Amino acid sequence: MTTEQSVLRISIIVTFVLAVAGIVFGLLSGSYAIVFDGIYALTDASMTIVALVVSNLIVSSATNTTAAGKFAKHFTMGFWHLEPMVLGLNGVLLTGAAVYALINAVGSIMSGGRHLSFDQAIIYAVLTMIIAFLMAGYATRVNKTIGSNFIALDAKAWVMTGSLSAALLLAFIFGFFIQETKLQWMSPYVDPVALALVCLIVIPMPIGTIKQAFADILLVTPSDLRDHVDRVAAEIVQRYDFLSYRSYVARVGRGRQIELYFIVPPGGPAKKLEEWDHIRDEIGEAIGGEGPDRWLTIAFTTDPEWAD
Repeated sequence: MTTEQSVLRISIIVTFVLAVAGIVFGLLSGSYAIVFDGIYALTDASMTIVALVVSNLIVSSATNTTAAGKFAKHFTMGFWHLEPMVLGLNGVLLTGAAVYALINAVGSIMSGGRHLSFDQAIIYAVLTMIIAFLMAGYATRVNKTIGSNFIALDAKAWVMTGSLSAALLLAFIFGFFIQETKLQWMSPYVDPVALALVCLIVIPMPIGTIKQAFADILLVTPSDLRDHVDRVAAEIVQRYDFLSYRSYVARVGRGRQIELYFIVPPGGPAKKLEEWDHIRDEIGEAIGGEGPDRWLTIAFTTDPEWAD
């Protein structure tokens, strides 16, 4: 069975191989664009390892295995909050690396560019492009079943890698064919210009992931989840003649945290605990999504101060 962890492990192995190959090919060919591609892949692989560790912790804690048992006393609210932290850090690091490479590319252009071996560079770009798009297709296909944010980000990273390799390939082919022509003066500028263009494409790509990660870290309430919870709570208030309710909703990574407080009339008829539990079950079924990634708290009180 394909799992989130197995997909991430495969991605890590392939990424490390490409990263090492990129750094080696880049140094041999004299291409800073390829070196950056390798370092970028190495950074992404390192963060994927962290994502894998977090994913294992989340799954282990949800299934009450011993793997996360020793951490449970320190994370009694679960490990969901680690997921947006990793995603946000990953996006920030990748963007920072691209900004730094862009600055170096501009400096190289201003200093007259650099010469490189285009034939070696072309071989690397072709191989990387093919492998990256194959990995992107694999991750996208399996994630239709798994539905993992980590795999979705990983698939996006592979698409970025494949696209950047394709852009580099076009630049290197152009540089190869202008050798010994009247356009050969442009040859030293091919690598830094290609690197600069790649960086300009890469820099904004993780912004959506960073934005969503920080929204989760700051516990920004998703409007669709809030509206759904409010609709369910309002129906319960009307059905059981409660006075009102208070809802507190947040999404933290893959986890959904929902707290509902129902204000019941004081002096009302007594109910057995089993009856209150039956109402809780009814609310839980109406909200849906029962599973290890839902944290649902439902309380009943006659004092609104307990709910505010």
